[in-house]
Amino acid sequence: MNLVFLGPPGSGKGTQAIRVAEKLNIVHLSTGDMLREAVKNGTVLGKRAEAFMKKGELVPDELIIGMIEAKVTSGDLSRGFILDGFPRTIPQAESLKEMFDNNDIALDKAVLLTVSDEEIIKRIKGRAEQEGRADDTEDVARNRLDVYRKQTAPIVDFYRKESILTEVRGEDTMDNVFKAIIKTLSK
Repeated sequence: MNLVFLGPPGSGKGTQAIRVAEKLNIVHLSTGDMLREAVKNGTVLGKRAEAFMKKGELVPDELIIGMIEAKVTSGDLSRGFILDGFPRTIPQAESLKEMFDNNDIALDKAVLLTVSDEEIIKRIKGRAEQEGRADDTEDVARNRLDVYRKQTAPIVDFYRKESILTEVRGEDTMDNVFKAIIKTLSK
């Protein structure tokens, strides 16, 4: 099963993606982890990405797509994967779809975790207090939500038009959200 996990920052998509990957015995692909691994291993893509990362710039989409393509065509993901943290924009979703189509890879579902703004702010502030993260203030959280709404939320309709979108209410307990995701994936 090949999946994409979507949702606003603080929705729990990373936590749930890891749990679902373990349950389904598929690979959890975090683009951030993939970037760090490619840089550490000194791959060609890693070296190119590192040049942007050292300057504090965003790594171009084509490099991210290239890393995902290298991973999904390596044969290591024959049981499936969950993409977490990518795509974040319509052009990324379109490029990802084109790359998958070119490699005869199908996305089975795009899982959207829906969470209210108030709950997101509460979670991010709680995480900041728990982990001592200075970047997780309420103002920063609200800005991240605005960026999400402008850049990332439109891909929900992209996957809805592809007829693979499934929505799960992410405001329940972690275990209940996990059960709801597993239930929707079995449909």
